[in-house]
Amino acid sequence: MIQSSANSYKQNQAETAPPESLTLMLYNGAITFIKRTKQAIESKDLSLAHHYNTRVQDIVDELIITLDRKYPISEQLLALYDYMKRRLIEANISKDVAILEEVEGFFVEFRDTWKQAMVLARSQKQ
Repeated sequence: MIQSSANSYKQNQAETAPPESLTLMLYNGAITFIKRTKQAIESKDLSLAHHYNTRVQDIVDELIITLDRKYPISEQLLALYDYMKRRLIEANISKDVAILEEVEGFFVEFRDTWKQAMVLARSQKQ
């Protein structure tokens, strides 16, 4: 019952969040699932590691799909997301924690930069 309520809350939060918050949620979700992937690899639960890794790949796909191509930076982000997706696939095949840490570093950088951009955008609206 509690899990169902938590899932409903998360779904409602995602459905009502502004686009900039959704991007932040995707970055945070990717970081969480990478951490879970690494834990599953360390505990030798390869099926669970595969599951979490593919969740991160799905997040990268969503980030690619939602890129606004009218901005020049989107092509650079697309190239980085594509690289990250390829690295996630490599990590999934080889169960390589080092590759996951590399991709996690990208997500942390994206998340932190995105948070700063959100703060800056809000301050300029006032």
